Amino acid sequence: MSGTLPLSGIVVVEIGHSVAAPYAGLILADLGARVIKVENPAGGDYARGWGPPFWEGTASAFHSLNRGKESIAVDLSKTEDVANLRRLILEEADAVIQNLRPGLLTKHGLDAASLREVKPDLVYSDIGAFGADGPMASKPGYDPLVQAFSGIMSVTGEGGRPPVRVGVSLVDMGSGMWSVIGILAALLARAGNGSGTGSGAHVATSLYETGLAWMTVHLAGYAASGEVRRPHGSGLAEIVPYQAFETRDGWLMVAAGNDGLFRKLCLALGRGDLADDPEFATNALRVVNRGRLVSDLERHMAGMTLEGLAAALDAAGVPCAPIQTVDQVMEHPQTQGLGMFRDDAGLPLAGLPMTLDGVRPRRTGKAPELGQHTGATLSRETANAR
Repeated sequence: MSGTLPLSGIVVVEIGHSVAAPYAGLILADLGARVIKVENPAGGDYARGWGPPFWEGTASAFHSLNRGKESIAVDLSKTEDVANLRRLILEEADAVIQNLRPGLLTKHGLDAASLREVKPDLVYSDIGAFGADGPMASKPGYDPLVQAFSGIMSVTGEGGRPPVRVGVSLVDMGSGMWSVIGILAALLARAGNGSGTGSGAHVATSLYETGLAWMTVHLAGYAASGEVRRPHGSGLAEIVPYQAFETRDGWLMVAAGNDGLFRKLCLALGRGDLADDPEFATNALRVVNRGRLVSDLERHMAGMTLEGLAAALDAAGVPCAPIQTVDQVMEHPQTQGLGMFRDDAGLPLAGLPMTLDGVRPRRTGKAPELGQHTGATLSRETANAR
């Protein structure tokens, strides 16, 4: 990759808050786009207050999702502010991302239909809660609500215990990723590649659609068998043994994902009897006889040390990994070796999980202060001079 980031020259207006739209904007910013974040002057993005911990007076969560962007303060209750934002979009923006409540931007003529009627080449991405159609289209939603409603929480955690959410905002962040995928596809088509039309597009995704997508395997299992999947803790419904095991001094995730790896696991443990047991001969049989096999393995591994068990499985070629805490992850040589974290104003923040020609794309600059770029970006004189 050359020194120029691939989306250099692209302007994105992000009318969003919390996680989904800001994460989409973060990805586009790291790929080189100029991302202009629109915030309410009365407090800004809700995520600014999601703490402690705070860094330089703003929540670390906000810094992690909004570095490398510009911030303009826009009061949607003021006609002049709305007119200035509309002009900015029509004159400069290649794409818009929004995740505000349904109908809010339509009232101000800032919805996809209104803007693309005047500017057909605009790529406009809506990130909704439960989708654009259906009886819940106007219902607001947040990551944990959709983790619950999409079934993710029903297959997470351990049977017989209270439901738990996945510990990261995978629905919000996944929706941001789908937004970016749609935006990039639309920009590519707009450029005239293949059968592109040269026009923009209205990209729409939602938290619920993302949740359903993450449930693809579980929903397929239900469609095929009628079985309602239950939570398996660290394990997996379709593969055994494929879960974390407790040792004398820690937990080790073991992924014996096929018959050959299962035999290697048994031999590494000195348990050839399990490898030769006809009830465990195939993965399908191991799934059926999960209880007896897992109980036996749990008793055996409980007497081993984490380091000793991991070394034995590594030597045998059985995939495994210790369950690390956040501090261990940050300090691990593998994490450091990837160069994924960069120090922005003293705060190390993760970059994109990919490289282009061996280089990790990254926009420089820390998260903006609320309204930091309002004057320079929205003034009519500045805009006309560009």
